[in-house]
Amino acid sequence: MKLLPLLVVTVTVMSACANQPVSSDTRSVGQSQQPPAVVAQCIAQKWADQSQQRVISQVVLANNQAMDVYAPGQQPPNGAAAVVRPAWTANNKTWVGFRASGGAGGAGSDTTGDISPCL
Repeated sequence: MKLLPLLVVTVTVMSACANQPVSSDTRSVGQSQQPPAVVAQCIAQKWADQSQQRVISQVVLANNQAMDVYAPGQQPPNGAAAVVRPAWTANNKTWVGFRASGGAGGAGSDTTGDISPCL
Protein backbone atom coordinates (compact mmCIF):
# COMPACT_ATOMS: atom_id res chain seq x y z
CA MET A 1 0.00 0.00 0.00
CA LYS A 2 3.00 2.32 0.31
CA LEU A 3 3.29 2.44 -3.48
CA LEU A 4 -0.01 4.31 -3.95
CA PRO A 5 1.15 7.55 -2.23
CA LEU A 6 4.42 7.40 -4.17
CA LEU A 7 2.52 6.96 -7.43
CA VAL A 8 0.25 9.91 -6.65
CA VAL A 9 3.21 12.16 -5.84
CA THR A 10 5.05 11.07 -8.99
CA VAL A 11 2.06 11.74 -11.24
CA THR A 12 1.46 15.11 -9.59
CA VAL A 13 5.09 16.20 -10.03
CA MET A 14 5.20 15.04 -13.65
CA SER A 15 1.94 16.83 -14.43
CA ALA A 16 3.26 20.03 -12.91
CA CYS A 17 6.43 19.82 -15.00
CA ALA A 18 4.51 19.16 -18.20
CA ASN A 19 2.28 22.18 -17.67
CA GLN A 20 5.02 24.69 -16.98
CA PRO A 21 4.49 27.85 -19.02
CA VAL A 22 7.15 28.98 -21.45
CA SER A 23 9.19 32.03 -20.50
CA SER A 24 7.97 35.56 -21.14
CA ASP A 25 10.63 36.15 -23.81
CA THR A 26 9.06 33.48 -26.02
CA ARG A 27 6.68 34.65 -28.71
CA SER A 28 4.12 32.47 -30.41
CA VAL A 29 4.78 31.43 -34.00
CA GLY A 30 1.81 29.11 -34.56
CA GLN A 31 0.17 25.74 -34.02
CA SER A 32 0.17 22.46 -35.90
CA GLN A 33 -1.84 19.28 -36.30
CA GLN A 34 1.45 17.31 -36.39
CA PRO A 35 2.97 15.77 -33.23
CA PRO A 36 5.72 17.81 -31.51
CA ALA A 37 8.51 15.43 -32.59
CA VAL A 38 7.56 15.77 -36.28
CA VAL A 39 7.41 19.57 -36.09
CA ALA A 40 10.74 19.79 -34.23
CA GLN A 41 12.45 17.50 -36.76
CA CYS A 42 11.13 19.61 -39.64
CA ILE A 43 12.40 22.83 -38.08
CA ALA A 44 15.82 21.33 -37.32
CA GLN A 45 16.14 19.97 -40.86
CA LYS A 46 15.16 23.29 -42.50
CA TRP A 47 17.59 25.28 -40.35
CA ALA A 48 20.44 22.81 -40.91
CA ASP A 49 19.88 22.63 -44.67
CA GLN A 50 19.62 26.39 -45.04
CA SER A 51 22.57 27.35 -42.82
CA GLN A 52 24.82 24.32 -43.37
CA GLN A 53 25.50 24.49 -39.63
CA ARG A 54 24.86 22.13 -36.76
CA VAL A 55 21.41 22.46 -35.18
CA ILE A 56 20.85 21.13 -31.66
CA SER A 57 17.51 19.65 -30.55
CA GLN A 58 16.90 19.14 -26.85
CA VAL A 59 14.12 16.95 -25.47
CA VAL A 60 12.36 18.81 -22.66
CA LEU A 61 9.61 16.28 -21.93
CA ALA A 62 9.88 12.48 -22.23
CA ASN A 63 8.89 10.69 -25.43
CA ASN A 64 9.62 13.79 -27.51
CA GLN A 65 6.44 15.49 -26.29
CA ALA A 66 8.24 18.84 -25.89
CA MET A 67 11.47 19.97 -27.51
CA ASP A 68 13.70 22.99 -27.95
CA VAL A 69 15.35 23.33 -31.37
CA TYR A 70 18.26 25.75 -31.18
CA ALA A 71 18.81 28.12 -34.08
CA PRO A 72 21.93 27.49 -36.18
CA GLY A 73 25.05 28.30 -34.19
CA GLN A 74 23.14 28.63 -30.89
CA GLN A 75 23.92 26.57 -27.80
CA PRO A 76 21.79 25.28 -24.90
CA PRO A 77 20.55 26.38 -22.50
CA ASN A 78 20.30 30.11 -23.34
CA GLY A 79 20.54 30.24 -27.12
CA ALA A 80 17.77 31.31 -29.47
CA ALA A 81 15.42 28.39 -30.07
CA ALA A 82 12.13 27.19 -31.47
CA VAL A 83 10.07 26.05 -28.49
CA VAL A 84 7.88 23.08 -29.47
CA ARG A 85 5.22 22.12 -26.92
CA PRO A 86 1.92 20.22 -26.77
CA ALA A 87 -0.95 22.54 -27.71
CA TRP A 88 -3.46 23.70 -25.11
CA THR A 89 -6.35 23.63 -27.60
CA ALA A 90 -8.27 20.58 -28.72
CA ASN A 91 -7.95 21.53 -32.40
CA ASN A 92 -4.15 21.29 -32.51
CA LYS A 93 -1.49 18.87 -31.29
CA THR A 94 1.49 21.24 -31.14
CA TRP A 95 2.22 24.85 -30.21
CA VAL A 96 5.43 26.47 -31.46
CA GLY A 97 7.11 29.61 -30.18
CA PHE A 98 10.45 31.30 -30.66
CA ARG A 99 12.70 32.26 -27.77
CA ALA A 100 15.20 34.92 -28.74
CA SER A 101 18.60 35.27 -27.13
CA GLY A 102 20.50 38.44 -26.34
CA GLY A 103 23.48 37.06 -28.24
CA ALA A 104 21.48 35.55 -31.07
CA GLY A 105 23.12 37.69 -33.71
CA GLY A 106 21.08 37.15 -36.87
CA ALA A 107 18.76 34.61 -35.27
CA GLY A 108 15.24 35.95 -35.05
CA SER A 109 13.06 37.14 -37.88
CA ASP A 110 14.78 34.98 -40.52
CA THR A 111 14.53 31.85 -38.41
CA THR A 112 10.86 32.34 -37.44
CA GLY A 113 9.94 32.52 -41.13
CA ASP A 114 11.56 29.13 -41.60
CA ILE A 115 9.34 27.64 -38.88
CA SER A 116 6.02 28.40 -40.60
CA PRO A 117 6.31 25.73 -43.35
CA CYS A 118 6.67 23.09 -40.60
CA LEU A 119 3.34 23.94 -38.99
